[in-house]
Amino acid sequence: MTGLPSRADGPSGVLLVDKPAKLTSHDVVDVARRLLGTRRIGHTGTLDPAATGLLVLCVGRAGRLQSFLTGWEKTYEGTMRFGIVTDTYDTEGKPAGEPHPDPRPERALLEETCRSFTGEIQQSPPPFSAKRIGGKKFYELARKGEAVPDLPKTVTVRAFTILSLDGDVARFCISCTSGTYIRSLAHDVGKALGFGAHLASLRRTSIGPFRLEDARTLPDLEALAPTDRLSKPFWLGLSEIPLPFPEVPLAPAEAAKVKSGHAVPVRVPPEAAGAAMVRFTADGELLALGILEALGKGVLALARPKIVLGE
Repeated sequence: MTGLPSRADGPSGVLLVDKPAKLTSHDVVDVARRLLGTRRIGHTGTLDPAATGLLVLCVGRAGRLQSFLTGWEKTYEGTMRFGIVTDTYDTEGKPAGEPHPDPRPERALLEETCRSFTGEIQQSPPPFSAKRIGGKKFYELARKGEAVPDLPKTVTVRAFTILSLDGDVARFCISCTSGTYIRSLAHDVGKALGFGAHLASLRRTSIGPFRLEDARTLPDLEALAPTDRLSKPFWLGLSEIPLPFPEVPLAPAEAAKVKSGHAVPVRVPPEAAGAAMVRFTADGELLALGILEALGKGVLALARPKIVLGE
């Protein structure tokens, strides 16, 4: 067991949760707040209510790391059904137009079409999405019957693989950058094939280094004793979060200044030389993220904390 609360305001770290269908990501956050006894919880990227899978919750001071965790690549497994287009691009919506009479693509053509949606692509968000324009969310406009603007953005799809094809249903795996709409990919593949399609199911399996197999369901967490809810592998304390920045160990006097937000001269480890961001630690504890400003041509630099995490 690790990461027990060290301060009165509750624990700090990341909690890996396997979100069920029908709950919103915010619903999961509310349950986690009750289970961990703290209000200070956010997440690193929502899942639609119909989707399941990995949510990475930032608890306590880990919320200060949220911007570094949201940009990680994500992977999903899911199914798309051909022949029926919906206004939400998934099973939650209403059919849009007539169903295709024989929506059974050939696997080779389907795989070729999916490959055409890999790499850096332009993608339009679904009309029913939380994207905003003029202070209003797209789904608010769509529900009123108002026109939703087409605002494509650049996303990167690393891989789009068909795992199986059974009649009008294809099972797939996707690796993509943060912000990619899987609903839009399913819709666009169906459109390209001429059958139409919608996303039938979706499960997120990873976010960066975090894996679904390490997560726990809400009933699993509920059944644990409060202290056991802060256990590996589904809980990682601040110092265990796999941040992609080199470490700069600090002596006690240096650590005290950095914890107070002050800059201090330090000796630069070779692996940290030239790094855009570093982790300042003391006795294995993560104290802050920050930058190193060179002092002359030697091995010394000014350690300047940008995000202080220590108590």
